[in-house]
Amino acid sequence: MTKSAFIMDPIDSINTSKDSTFAMMLEAQKRQHEIHYITQTDLFCQQGLAQAFSTTIKITDNKHDYYEVLNKQRVNLGEMDYIFMRKDPPFDMEYVMDTYVLDLAERQGARVINRPQALRDANEKFFTEMFPDVTPDNIISRNSNLLKSAIMELGEVIVKPMDGMGGNSIFKTSKDDKNLNVILETVTQNNSRTTMVQRYIKEIAAGDKRILMINGEAVPYALARIPSDQDFRGNLAKGGTGKGLTLSEGDIKICQTVGPLLKNMGIMFAGIDVIGNYLTEVNVTSPTCIRELDALYDLNIAGQLFDCLEETNK
Repeated sequence: MTKSAFIMDPIDSINTSKDSTFAMMLEAQKRQHEIHYITQTDLFCQQGLAQAFSTTIKITDNKHDYYEVLNKQRVNLGEMDYIFMRKDPPFDMEYVMDTYVLDLAERQGARVINRPQALRDANEKFFTEMFPDVTPDNIISRNSNLLKSAIMELGEVIVKPMDGMGGNSIFKTSKDDKNLNVILETVTQNNSRTTMVQRYIKEIAAGDKRILMINGEAVPYALARIPSDQDFRGNLAKGGTGKGLTLSEGDIKICQTVGPLLKNMGIMFAGIDVIGNYLTEVNVTSPTCIRELDALYDLNIAGQLFDCLEETNK
């Protein structure tokens, strides 16, 4: 029997109607995989072996009572067929330590999605620097004076930390904002935290588009996350609303620019964020929006992912 392990946040905390990891679990179970649920605390390494305390579960596509514990055991991660690293950010040193365990698991026979080396190399905000032709003007630094100087040139900007998610700790500001100094002090933690300043893209009013990529190829539809009247951020977690869109020519160009490098790095599943005609983030740790796009367009994106995994295993 094929064994699929999912390293994720506590399963009791998920919203099954929106959770992409849950969609992957459902598809794995549909394919008669044995489902192993693992948290960060369960991971360990002993005498060179990548191991974990695993809970095998059976799941049901319900809002409540959606999983049943079948067994608990200690497992060698190298004996898993697939390991999906789906822990949400922050991407901190504990996350990095987990990728070292997964490096060992990969060497010992498991296929890890996404590859541990790629998770370390592709910071979700910094990675956009690999594609300067399709990204908005920006600067990355922990030096608040340098960041402020860039803001004076760019005018209206977004200021965001490099390790956040879900729109947390993101500020919209401008060169005339009397709060600018305190914003930079706060986000850089007084010049000790690397921060991005990015030109504000007015097309955010039409939505921050999440495009899902499977082995470097785009799903042909995006979920545009449109800001509410009370916020400039489109994140669904911050009150934005989702709207399905067919990919535009500009979206396709960006996907064709980003896709080959994702594939080369072993990033099987990614979610790129596009505002207007600009790439703003490349999400590789735990991209979401599978369930929303599936519902809107009668898709099976997790099924496409598993098809691709099986094909590339040959």
